Parts: sequence; C-alpha cells; structure tokens
Amino acid sequence: MTQLLGRIRRLGLPGAILLAGVALSACGKNTVQPQNVLDPKAPIARDLDRLWDPVFAIAVVVFVIVEVLVVMVAIRFRRRGDDDSPKQIHGNTAMEFGWTAAPALILAVVGFFTVINIGKLDAYPKAGPDVMRVNVTGHQWWWEFDYPETGVVTANELHIPVGKTIDVRLASADVIHSFWPPKLAGKLDAVPGRLNHMQIKTDAVDAGQTFWGQCAEYCGLSHANMRLKVVVHTPASYAAWEENQTASASYALPADTEAGNGAALFRSKGCGGCHTINGYTAGKVGPNLTHFMSREVFAGAIFPNDVESLRAWLRDPPKMKPMMPNNGLGMPNLNLAETEISDLIAFLQTLK
Repeated sequence: MTQLLGRIRRLGLPGAILLAGVALSACGKNTVQPQNVLDPKAPIARDLDRLWDPVFAIAVVVFVIVEVLVVMVAIRFRRRGDDDSPKQIHGNTAMEFGWTAAPALILAVVGFFTVINIGKLDAYPKAGPDVMRVNVTGHQWWWEFDYPETGVVTANELHIPVGKTIDVRLASADVIHSFWPPKLAGKLDAVPGRLNHMQIKTDAVDAGQTFWGQCAEYCGLSHANMRLKVVVHTPASYAAWEENQTASASYALPADTEAGNGAALFRSKGCGGCHTINGYTAGKVGPNLTHFMSREVFAGAIFPNDVESLRAWLRDPPKMKPMMPNNGLGMPNLNLAETEISDLIAFLQTLK
C-alpha cells in the first residue's frame, strides 16, 4: 500500500499538468462563435451529429462497465499478506467467448449506424443545376477558394448561396491540411497530389449567417492560425457579391496621392511577386488580393480587415503571426517606413 501511495504522489504533478493541458485544449480564441461540433446548423452536420449520439451512448455504457469491473477486481482480488496465486481462468471457453463476442457485437452495431450515415452523405449530389463547385487549396497557413464557373479567386472567406449543394474539391499546395467547418459539415484532409471531395449544404435559416472553420491537421508553425470563414448568402446577396468579385478595376491612380504611391510601392517592394491583383500583378505565392477590401478578415482569417490591423501587419508580419519567411513560408518583414505603410494601406483600400 505504501508503494502504491508513493506512485500516486509521483504521478500527481505530471497528471495535473496532463489534465490541465486537456482542459486548455478546448479553449479557443474565437469568442464570437466557438467551433462547436455538437451544435450543427446544416443538414450534413446534423447527419454526423445523429451518428455521434448512438456511438457516444454505447461508448459511455462500455466505459462504465469496464471501469466498474476494474475497480471491483482491484478491490476484491487485491493481494493480502502471503496469499497464494488466485485460480487462473485461462482455458475457460465460456468467458473467452463472451469477451470476444461482446466487443464484436458492439463494433457491428456501431458499424451499422456508420454505414447508414455514409450512404446518406454519399447521396448528396456532386453535379447538377443545384450544385456549385468550389476548388479549395490549403497553403501554409491560409485557404484559397477558386470558383471555376466565374473565375473568382479569393482567400480565407468562402462565400456560398443558401440552399445549393457546394461540391468542395480539396487539394494542398504543400503539406497535409484538413478542411473543417464543424457547424456545416465534417472534416476532410487536403493532401498534396490528391483531390478529395466533400459537400456542404445549408438551410434557409442559415442565410445571412457566418460560420467559422479551422485547419484540423497539424501543418506546421502557424497551424493554430489557419482559420476560415464561411459566409452564407441569400440568392440575391450572393449574386451581388459575385458581380462585385468579377468586376474589373482600374489601377491608374494619381501618382501624387497616398494610393498612387502605394500602388508603386506594391511593385517596387516585391509585393506583386507573391500576390495576384487581377489586371495589375500575377504573383502565385500568397493570397489573391483582388477586391481585398471586400473581405472582413485576412492572414488566415485571424485579423479583422481594418486599418489598425493592416498597419500592425505591414509593420512586422512575423510578429503578428508565427511564420518562416526565410523558408518561403509567410510574409517577411519589409522594414517599411510609417509613410510607406500608410501609402500601401491607402492602395489596398482601393481594392474593393
């Protein structure tokens, strides 16, 4: 008994640290809308939630039975003094059959519910008049959204019309990511060299709402800062958004203005080597900045798209978000003067 208590005391601090880590892992930065998989808001998410309920119930029953038996055995059959070894049960056919058949039966029940749910998910259409395709590419550490039917390419914000089934085609430009908007659908890996498919479908009550998501596969230094935002539009609102995104713009800005100076800086500082602005620059490394000011967030959907955040970002990007610019991952510190930062912000504000 003394040895047992000593072991428990030795495990006290590591155990407390482990429990604290588990508890803190549930804490999120997003206080506006926590990413709660148990609060489904769309048909596919509800299908997954209905699978969770019976599986969780079965798991709870199994857990309780096993823990009760463990405690009973530990108490009843604990060693007392010079007790002889207890009678062994090896070769007891009835018991061996029982502890083999019971788990097999449990797995069969769970498998039954799982197969039914897979069939439901597979029934969602992948093509047709009510299906819209969006190509989604994971980058370290941001999401790219390409709408092939219109040629619109944007970043970090997925805009979709309510009621349509969205055929999401997932790929990765570098490492394995996982696309996960928990209140709308399940999660699926974006794997380099492979194209994966998942569907998102929303209800009428979702129109006008915003849902958050997250990369759910560890992908490097700034994995925790790789979020995404899904904006669900009414048909009219989506048509207006699409019209704005496909509109062409003129970048012939007066040279003696902040915006004009910012446009020149955008090229001279090498920004155009990483970022595309349709009709102006054609960089392929960073997010497409066409109509940048129509977005509410930037930098992996971490920061609000306002002057204060942009100023802090342009002043020192790696300080705002952990990145590895020396390895070509993320934006480097360009050591901009404050006047240059103001000029660049003025230029970005013209990208509406």
